[in-house]
Amino acid sequence: MTVETADGRALYAAHKKIYPREVSGRFAVLRNASVVVLLGIFYGLPWVQWNGRQAILFDLPARKFYLFGLTLFPQDFYLLTWLLIMAALSLFFFTALAGRLWCGFACPQTVWTEIFVWMERLAEGNRSQQMKLDRAPWSAAKWARKLAKQSMWISFAAFTGMTFVGFFSPIEGLIGKVAGANLSGWEFFWIVFYGAATYGNAGFMREQVCKYMCPYARFQSAMFDRNTLIISYDASRGEPRGPLSQDPLNRPKDKGDCVDCTMCVQACPTGIDIRQGLQYECIACAACIDACDAVMTKIGLPTGLVRYSTQAEIDGAKPHIIRPRTVIYSVLLAALLCGFAYAVTHRNPVDLDVLRDRNTLYRELDDGRIENVFTVRIINKDQVPHTFRLTAVNLPDAVVDSDLPTQTVEAEDIKSVVVRVRVPSDEGHGGEDFTLVAQALARANVTAKSRARFFTKP
Repeated sequence: MTVETADGRALYAAHKKIYPREVSGRFAVLRNASVVVLLGIFYGLPWVQWNGRQAILFDLPARKFYLFGLTLFPQDFYLLTWLLIMAALSLFFFTALAGRLWCGFACPQTVWTEIFVWMERLAEGNRSQQMKLDRAPWSAAKWARKLAKQSMWISFAAFTGMTFVGFFSPIEGLIGKVAGANLSGWEFFWIVFYGAATYGNAGFMREQVCKYMCPYARFQSAMFDRNTLIISYDASRGEPRGPLSQDPLNRPKDKGDCVDCTMCVQACPTGIDIRQGLQYECIACAACIDACDAVMTKIGLPTGLVRYSTQAEIDGAKPHIIRPRTVIYSVLLAALLCGFAYAVTHRNPVDLDVLRDRNTLYRELDDGRIENVFTVRIINKDQVPHTFRLTAVNLPDAVVDSDLPTQTVEAEDIKSVVVRVRVPSDEGHGGEDFTLVAQALARANVTAKSRARFFTKP
């Protein structure tokens, strides 16, 4: 249904379902391989074990993130920020090189949509059979096919939601909770929410997510230039389009190579006609290339009428892969990657947080000394336990007192201890900064420092 104004102008056209034609070719093989690898990583990683625990686990209640042999704490949040910056820069870099390569082969929306389309073909048949089925009146056969499709979609979406939650709650225990209907409220919510999002986005919305919801489609042109690889139609070779005979001797001289079969349009998952030029809806999946190459091979013409090309090549110039923006992106990306690797490998295995007692800035003891009280959190990020001794630096004659002279912190654990720092009253240290040091007794290189302020009477 189309909504129109009083003078007949269309305001909104109702969505029409797109039935993408299944194609085969080198890009289809790459796309399918990408789907298998990426989904294999997503569904397989929660089951990988590392040193007796789940290899990748974001344990939010314990505030620990396990990445194989690396344990991250909230204090390591800067590493996540660093990683996100590298991911964004990588997107800029690959977009400048090869357009929407991410969208066509690696975007989660594309990957999951490929699986849902594949299940739809299993239940309802190929493109023409699906179109015929949707036009047919409801019958027992139609109900059976639709129910089979919905059953596969819902089951796969539920499994996807459970796998997603498995990155935050140990997957083996989660399976038992699902089987015993013993899920917590948050586990149940996120399984349903993520499963429903997968079902809606990949099953129903599909290309609408790419067209209307994804912001990348809108600003991608800012990262394109004349030397960016894009999927393009060679109009100089293809026009004027029209039917051609398979016999080369019977082909008219005034016709181009495009036979106007619309196979490229039928294969497009977003329903565009690549012959109209580059459009923001194009996700660079290259299905149109495979479809066109198959037709060109069938009628005995060279492939490449629709191909990956650059605007410079189309205009007859020589394309340049190495250019200022790609050099800048690659240098920045390499520098960030090296810095990230150094930060991870040289991360201090212990951290120290010092919080002042808010109730009393200072107190004067019976022996005349001034005491400040702090709560010290010792964070042992190492995979072995350590015993620490606390000392105060840059505070002359200071004594650090706690319930125990040394503090043992288990591997990958956090321990809070109340610490009392005392100085003679005549030393005059009021309002001075000092450094609290936690030194491991067994390893001299395992140490942490934190600045604090010592208050006394005026």
